[in-house]
Amino acid sequence: MLYQRVLITGANGLVGQELVALLSLHRDFDVLATGRDDASKVPGGSFGYTPLDLTNHKDVKDLLVNFTPDVVINCAAMTHVDTCENERKGCWSVNVEAVENLARCCLMVGAKLVHVSTDFIFDGLEGPYREESRPDPVNFYGRSKLAAENAIRKAGLNNWAIARTVLVYGAGNDLSRSNFVLWVIDQLSQGNKIRVVDDQWRTPTYAPDLAQGLHKLVRYDKRGVYHLSGREFMSIYDLAQKVARMFDLNASLIERIDSQSLNQTAVRPPKTGFIILKAESEFGYKPRTLEAALTHLGSRLGLPVTTS
Repeated sequence: MLYQRVLITGANGLVGQELVALLSLHRDFDVLATGRDDASKVPGGSFGYTPLDLTNHKDVKDLLVNFTPDVVINCAAMTHVDTCENERKGCWSVNVEAVENLARCCLMVGAKLVHVSTDFIFDGLEGPYREESRPDPVNFYGRSKLAAENAIRKAGLNNWAIARTVLVYGAGNDLSRSNFVLWVIDQLSQGNKIRVVDDQWRTPTYAPDLAQGLHKLVRYDKRGVYHLSGREFMSIYDLAQKVARMFDLNASLIERIDSQSLNQTAVRPPKTGFIILKAESEFGYKPRTLEAALTHLGSRLGLPVTTS
């Protein structure tokens, strides 16, 4: 049997964990997971793990030369938007310079590079967006992710793919940071009031669905830019309300506010979200409905759900 050797960076993050667990189930993939931690956070599975700091360019080069992957999937990034605004040097180091180096190393060893990007490369004035829509980021995080995309395009690679996604949620093991849906469940379960914006619109993405999309993108050797998100376009407030209803939590604890009320460091694009027809038609990307995704999440968390 011919194996595809797949190197996954950021493998202990939410998306990385889902991807490692999924690809390790397929016998035709030889998976090496990497992250900043000393050990993998994915229980069981048939894969290897080695610690890796993507900002150490020599270590990255040495690993790619030694492992000689067929495919590198980059799930690593600094994603906290306000932190990126305040710590620009660190953000650029992880989100841009590390990607530039990774692309050069992929070129050197002849590997395909698959890079996970974001809806925040857009200004949010004309969403939902198609792959060919014009980027115009409104914050430093978005600018860093767009710069990474451009670096990949200019690296001279024959085979690369960029998978953009939106507001990813799900459950993972010992995650370094939470996500919006888990935060809503946690806060409402404790009886805490939360403030949620009603003027930001997204197409929320369930992490296992994104992992399935990345898997298909690799399996079918797709190249170029693809939008991988959920289908349903909604406000973040409406998402919180849906989570409350399905997990039988007190929706009256959710206060509807506008973005200006939060006084956040970084500007957020108002309406992003994606049109995912390209991925659906070219390789059968099929995300769950929000209700189905939350039902699946509830089973993972051991929480009962109420469906309509």
